[in-house]
Amino acid sequence: MQHASPSPIVWPDSLDRGEPPSLAVWKFASCDGCQLSLLDCEDELLAVAGRVAISYFPEATTAMVSGPYDVSLVEGSITTAHDAERIRQIRRQSRLLVTIGACATAGGIQALRNGRDVDGFRSIVYAHPEYIDLLAESTPIADHVPVDLELRGCPIDRSQLLQTLAALLDRHALRLPTTSVCVDCKARGTSCVMVAHGTPCLGPITQAGCNALCPSFHRGCYGCFGPMESPNVPALRTQLELLGLDGAGIDRLLDTFNGPAFAEFEQEPESGPP
Repeated sequence: MQHASPSPIVWPDSLDRGEPPSLAVWKFASCDGCQLSLLDCEDELLAVAGRVAISYFPEATTAMVSGPYDVSLVEGSITTAHDAERIRQIRRQSRLLVTIGACATAGGIQALRNGRDVDGFRSIVYAHPEYIDLLAESTPIADHVPVDLELRGCPIDRSQLLQTLAALLDRHALRLPTTSVCVDCKARGTSCVMVAHGTPCLGPITQAGCNALCPSFHRGCYGCFGPMESPNVPALRTQLELLGLDGAGIDRLLDTFNGPAFAEFEQEPESGPP
């Protein structure tokens, strides 16, 4: 699985010409929650809409303008051969391609089927499973085309989305957090739920970005924003075992929104020089 560098990125040349950048929003296998996060910006979105040419966004408008596009926001994972071809077409039409949400950046909920009996699922769920044509795995966008920027989360954080659009419009560098959710807990004065309550939590290995939402309500982090930079998953496993979880329970905790992404870091990190 590939991951885009979080920052900085180079904005399209159209801004140098004083033209409003053209924006397209695309959907693949997903729940539409990240697109709804964009629509939920409400007043802020109205201000942005005056400076951006929204050229393609079926969730919000029936007006469709053909590409190329300065920026494409892409939600959802690749699950079919048609998806794989369509994302390549979108990449060719997009000067910048930004993936939004856990499905687009890590495969999301759909990726929970990877390595399992997909034919069995298909026969149980669908009345005519012969009509369902799926790839062997559900994969993130970056496994198929180059990605310029990732916005993590399930769904994405509205503030990060607005920061990204503001950076695009004002031509300044965009820097997103790469630290863990634990850093946000410390910053907002939230007690560690693992230490204070013995609650299993993925915060030590999850990238910040949600303002430590779940721990602020005394709940463990579910890993919505995916792995932080160089997460120590084996060390967290050891701590979760001390809380009483067995291997199967830890696997279930990890195997959610960003399960395949966390699985990449299951090996013990190499020790540094003595």
